[in-house]
Amino acid sequence: MHQLAKFIYFKVLGWKLVGTFPNVDKCVIIVIPHTHWLDFFLGLLVRKLVNQEINYIGKKSLFKPPFGWFFRWTGGAPVDRSKNSNTVDSIVQIFNERQVFRFALAPEGTRKKVQELRTGFYHIAKKAQVPIVMVAFDFGKKAVKIAKPFLPSDHQENDFKRIREFYKGVKGKVPEYSF
Repeated sequence: MHQLAKFIYFKVLGWKLVGTFPNVDKCVIIVIPHTHWLDFFLGLLVRKLVNQEINYIGKKSLFKPPFGWFFRWTGGAPVDRSKNSNTVDSIVQIFNERQVFRFALAPEGTRKKVQELRTGFYHIAKKAQVPIVMVAFDFGKKAVKIAKPFLPSDHQENDFKRIREFYKGVKGKVPEYSF
């Protein structure tokens, strides 16, 4: 699958990979921008390309038949996202229960244009004491850009400034929705 992913990504699609995925067992991966449903499939392709298990969460109803097997097979973990549950604590619990958990998410929280990122990923990384890895899906340059991991500090404002700087100029599949 790794060789097939390389062929599709580099030869068929003509994309580049900038940076390398870090050798860490646990991290929060923020993928920006998320502007189209095809981003999920690009993520699955990049997951095979970097040859690492990368996980995500989904509402627990997705993990029931008939398609639950697919979401588990692609690295999904079910989580209760009802009003009565704390999603941050639920995900931190998954980090605590697993030896390897590389949690990818789109912090915009939607495929539409947003001015600010949601902060759940940041609180998850802090509570789980794991680094954040920034990944950009830049359709404008046909490149996936991977940053070195960083541990969130006690200065959230400075950390978010660093994050905004990394994603500056990155264009999603639907450019007008880009962060």
